[in-house]
Amino acid sequence: MIGPFRDPTTRFVRVWAWTSLVANIGIIVTGGAVRLTGSGLGCPTWPKCTTESFVPHGELGWHGAIEFGNRLLTWVLVVVAIATWVAVKQWRPRRTRAFRLATIIAFGIPAQAVVGGITVLTDLNSWAVGIHLAISGVLVSLASALIRETYHPADAVPAPLAPAAVGLAWLTYAAMWVTVMIGTVVTGAGPHAGDPDTARNGLDPVAITQAHADAVFLTIGLSVGLLLLYRAIGAGPTAVTAATALVAVELAQGLIGFVQYATDLPEILVGMHLLGAGVLIATTTWATLAAHPRTIPAPASPGSAGGSAPAPVADA
Repeated sequence: MIGPFRDPTTRFVRVWAWTSLVANIGIIVTGGAVRLTGSGLGCPTWPKCTTESFVPHGELGWHGAIEFGNRLLTWVLVVVAIATWVAVKQWRPRRTRAFRLATIIAFGIPAQAVVGGITVLTDLNSWAVGIHLAISGVLVSLASALIRETYHPADAVPAPLAPAAVGLAWLTYAAMWVTVMIGTVVTGAGPHAGDPDTARNGLDPVAITQAHADAVFLTIGLSVGLLLLYRAIGAGPTAVTAATALVAVELAQGLIGFVQYATDLPEILVGMHLLGAGVLIATTTWATLAAHPRTIPAPASPGSAGGSAPAPVADA
């Protein structure tokens, strides 16, 4: 088992990068399941489950088991993060960008656990819960960027597209984050608090939901514009595919959001919407970074001072 980590292949590193992405999206979904089942305080304290024990006892019932199970999943993320970090560190030739991303992810997991503990100690304060979700979203975005690095040769260098494409891509990325964060505020105003006695944020659910819908329409509009711009400037199949996937994910996520609102927020649809949020963050990261394709500089020809123009390589 240790052998592949000593001299990892690109495929091996790529598998761990994808595992990191799936695990970080998965913890968003399982965290949502804790809230949707009213089990957020199933373990009423942190880091112990109770003041006397790290594990739940029978009196806590199935809520305690669900909350404790979610805490155990954090250790799965720790293992995945460490394995990914070691694989990237041992990867040759060394990729500095990939190593930085893997390192941030590795430190982000314990930071996320601490924020999760704070949410419990503050009795599931809705603002703390929002920060908890935001950190998971950042880790999803970083894992998506790490995956992209595994599809590039070590000597590939950034070659940004037209400034308009780069600017629109990052504007779309920012709009996505505004949409996601307003969505957490909507959750804080809604009925799924994670525990029957947890206070809501006090905002008008209808008004904040409308703000969320407005942000959704803005993000979709920017994404469609990005897709059309990528096509217009001949950005290449990877960028066009990424932008197309982004628009498709946004439309699916918007449909789920509309249906869940119209049907009084059934738990299954809210869970699907959380899964969609993770996929949305990953896809937006992919479409945004597609504005920064990589090229391999061609070797200088004999007698030439400047060499040839960079040769494009497949991007991801």
